[in-house]
Amino acid sequence: MNIENTPGIETERLILRKFAANDAEALLHIYGDKEVNTFLPWFPLNTLEEAEELLEERYLKAYLQPRGYNYAICLRQDNTPVGYINVSMDNSYDFGYGLCKEFWRRGIVTEAGKAVIGQLKKDKLPYITATHDVQNVRSGNVMKRLGMSYQYSYEEQWQPKDILVTFRMYQLNLNGEEQSVYMEYWNASEVHFV
Repeated sequence: MNIENTPGIETERLILRKFAANDAEALLHIYGDKEVNTFLPWFPLNTLEEAEELLEERYLKAYLQPRGYNYAICLRQDNTPVGYINVSMDNSYDFGYGLCKEFWRRGIVTEAGKAVIGQLKKDKLPYITATHDVQNVRSGNVMKRLGMSYQYSYEEQWQPKDILVTFRMYQLNLNGEEQSVYMEYWNASEVHFV
């Protein structure tokens, strides 16, 4: 089956599309905000040059791969990125997201996430996982609204910030195998529990 890398999706309020070469300024706004990046592993961006480098490395190169899901979340009225949703193509199928704080608490990530999950089901991905720092309760609430179920918690020394984090791992099986649980995070951590 030939699946397009990051197929475009539209919802009632949103356009989910690939980041374009001219989106560096919007990317700087998303990734440069300290509060938005509090619970993410990387440090906030400081310059447009850093945003251009991130755009090239994390997005434009990813779009050259045969398959991927690396979306810019854009409002319909102006098609400017205000956030992102990514699904990794390794065995974790890690579902991650971020949103400019001025758009928090409007259901935007939930709306975008449901649309992406619909595409993943159509493309026959077996499952997705998502993790959140135990201190980031709002992110866990998004996972629940997307139909994901809590599986277990584990500790990880998170890089590049080099901080010890306790994560909660959620999973949504898309293939009907409800009992299947992704165990790599559990197995990789000496401290894990339910």
